[in-house]
Amino acid sequence: MTLLLREAIGDSLRRARTERRATLRQVAGRARVSLGYLSEVERGRKEPSSELLAAICDALEFPMSELLVEAADTLRPEPAVLLPAVPIGTRQADLRRASAPLHRDGAPASASALVSVAA
Repeated sequence: MTLLLREAIGDSLRRARTERRATLRQVAGRARVSLGYLSEVERGRKEPSSELLAAICDALEFPMSELLVEAADTLRPEPAVLLPAVPIGTRQADLRRASAPLHRDGAPASASALVSVAA
């Protein structure tokens, strides 16, 4: 699921407000926005203008630059984990055998894979 910028900003604003133990009513009053609008911003339903965002950040004493960095960090994708390529048609048994642990001499470590060789 893709996170939108307004959702990342809302999450950061809510976190900042709750860390400061401020209520929606207190922040809305200081920012001169309606309580309902601030609630919608925090839930990521409304995308505030830069002027309103600045007023909310000022009310929280939370620098807008920190808000934007935090939101950008939230939106940054996790590094992909690359798995080795497996040729088409490779059987599950071949994959298990290829990933089975080996003894120091290079022989398979599992008992089922040991082969008795006549001298």
